[in-house]
Amino acid sequence: MTALHEKNIGEISGMLRGRKCSSVELVRQFVSVIRSKDPAVAAFISLDEEYALEQARMADEELQKGTDKKLLGIPLAIKDVINVRGQPCTCASKILAGYVSPYDATAIARLRAEGAIFLGRTNMDEFAMGSSTENSSYKPTRNPWDLDRVPGGSSGGSGAAVAADETAAALGSDTGGSVRQPASFCGCVGLKPTYGRVSRYGLTAFASSLDQIGPMTKCVRDSATLLQVMAGHDVMDSTSANHPVQEYASCLDKNLKGLRIGLPREYFIKGMDPEVEKAIHVAVSQCEKLGARPVEVSLPMTPHAVAVYYIIACAEASANLARFDGVRYGLRAKDAGDPYEMYCRTREEGFGAEVKRRVILGTYVLSSGYYDAYYLRAQKVRTLIRRDFENVFANDCDLLLAPVAPTVAYKLGEKTDDPLQMYLGDILTIPANLAGICALSVPCGFTSGGLPVGLQIIGPAFREDLILRAGYAYEQATGWFLQKPPPFQDIK
Repeated sequence: MTALHEKNIGEISGMLRGRKCSSVELVRQFVSVIRSKDPAVAAFISLDEEYALEQARMADEELQKGTDKKLLGIPLAIKDVINVRGQPCTCASKILAGYVSPYDATAIARLRAEGAIFLGRTNMDEFAMGSSTENSSYKPTRNPWDLDRVPGGSSGGSGAAVAADETAAALGSDTGGSVRQPASFCGCVGLKPTYGRVSRYGLTAFASSLDQIGPMTKCVRDSATLLQVMAGHDVMDSTSANHPVQEYASCLDKNLKGLRIGLPREYFIKGMDPEVEKAIHVAVSQCEKLGARPVEVSLPMTPHAVAVYYIIACAEASANLARFDGVRYGLRAKDAGDPYEMYCRTREEGFGAEVKRRVILGTYVLSSGYYDAYYLRAQKVRTLIRRDFENVFANDCDLLLAPVAPTVAYKLGEKTDDPLQMYLGDILTIPANLAGICALSVPCGFTSGGLPVGLQIIGPAFREDLILRAGYAYEQATGWFLQKPPPFQDIK
């Protein structure tokens, strides 16, 4: 059997159009791989096999007619925070158990219009709150490179599904690094677009000023293809930017001649895994061979990013999650004596510990007497963080290179009892979200223990073309993205 499931979107698309395989054959192979591997990985919450095969048959008919759609017959997996019509959207939370989406998110509608097929829903930290996919109300997801380790989060299910070849590509959402960090931990490519580049309509909100939908793929060209389809202004999203969309795939180049790459000294922090730091420096040397010129730069407000992020994100989560009250949809506590008891018990029973922790913190910083001291001050510091990036891009460099995370994937359960340590693990990804700029994670090597390391490429707002070009040149010169996890035994 041809290993169709191991191929990327570009390769699969070529085989479909060349009649070397059918979309039905492709979907059946992915379903077979999911049934074989996912009992161990737990990347999927639900699989919509019947729907996927129906869409595959329709795709094969269109392929026979020569229909020109960018993603015709390509199976994708979707993080369980993005609405797909007719599929569950539970955000991995008990409070939305049984909820089925009646509509498509704009990003999904655009992918559907180009012929994409949606295999099912991938696991995540509840309401995207977490960095390890251990906060799911269903089950923890495991890293395909080492089943005793986390895949990262909150888009860990999507990252694990791509790494384990259970899907051609997947969608995640990135609020503070939730696409890039699991991409780094799982050895795949993860793109966080500029805020407003991809519509948030249909993305269940965690922190509205930070959330962005992003692709998780097997190579940079696939990320460029998915972004091309999803990007663009949307009248359904007031935060969607009316900014021209480039032909991202045509921007890819195998050299970096003339590019100045900044190395922010604040991103090479004390306590970083020495093997991670070494891999990043080797990657910088490779970029220099490709024609780039490295320069040291400073982003002095970086040390404040984690505190700023958790004040702003939790405040926005407190407001956004107020709608989950047992009145309109989702879980409703039984046998409540009055509406107030029903409301309180529904949220107590429906939300997990991490969600409760963040809602309580967010409510506190927004409360009378504390708003100015915490939330307003955090917004002011956020502006300073954004100005740091604007300054270095205007005067010192074209893009930035840095680690995605200070460490590689850690053991399951290692940080669940110390939330602060887990929060600090996002220190290198959070600043790009606060500034609203674009960033990319690409594989850049492995530790001596065989765990993937990710290189973060950060660019100015709406310069996805630049970071994709740099990521493509680097991956083509090194080939780290071609590595596959070792075979593993199912966990019973």
